[in-house]
Amino acid sequence: MASQRQRIGIHLSTSGGTWTAVQRAVECGANCFQIFSSSPRTWRATPVSEEDAERMRSGRALHNIGPLAIHASYLINLCSQTAEVRSKSTATFRGEVDRALALGADFLVLHPGSWRGLTRDEALRHAAENIERALDGLPCQDSRLRILIENSAGSEFSMGGSLDQIADLVHLLDRCAPVDVCLDTCHLHVAGYDIVTPEGYLETVQNIEDSFGARRVKVWHCNDAKAPQGSKLDRHQHIGDGTIGPNAFRRILMDSRFAQCAFIAETPVDEPGDVLRNVATLRALAAE
Repeated sequence: MASQRQRIGIHLSTSGGTWTAVQRAVECGANCFQIFSSSPRTWRATPVSEEDAERMRSGRALHNIGPLAIHASYLINLCSQTAEVRSKSTATFRGEVDRALALGADFLVLHPGSWRGLTRDEALRHAAENIERALDGLPCQDSRLRILIENSAGSEFSMGGSLDQIADLVHLLDRCAPVDVCLDTCHLHVAGYDIVTPEGYLETVQNIEDSFGARRVKVWHCNDAKAPQGSKLDRHQHIGDGTIGPNAFRRILMDSRFAQCAFIAETPVDEPGDVLRNVATLRALAAE
């Protein structure tokens, strides 16, 4: 049976201020959560106010809510073939780090981007150099903030579509950044990794161990999938209702190698109550 200390949560709205997500977490039974610190689809962002930061910190402390993960903007492409895009992405990512530090976040989740038009090695070098550049002069090493490289759904030029790409980037960054890994169940599944069958799950976890180690996985994005395994289509579904199914989530939640992880859903909100339902489903699977 899962420990009462197991951290289970969901991505939440920040309508009304980033700090409002704390009360939303309480209301849906989550003891950790993920947010965007600004719009994920715009280059410009407003800095975090001292009042918002204090309300976030005090609210989390009051309700024992944590960790807090922030998902970086979808626009960021640190391995773009275009120097202008890389420059804008680096500045935007630096802003993400600034806001994460201000809010006292534990994790900042990042998709490095697409390397279409470049070689894989060029893309890895660009991503690592631009992350290092974005962090220059910021007090990351003196904070609890960890940058988490997230796996992608496996499209041909998307950095992180395979576990070995995640490992290569993480190992490049180890010299300059506090970095670990976020794994998304939907992305693993549609990228072609088998987490559905017991045998396939063991093989996938061994692949994780061989690539960067299960100890470096700090967050699981728990998302069922609308598309079949290997399809490379990133379409999230409610927990247990998709092509992954409940048993895979049960295995991950109960796997002692991931006991230190936060399990955070990024499931659709199609109807009122969907947030509560998906958190409750994860909690029920963890308790079986």
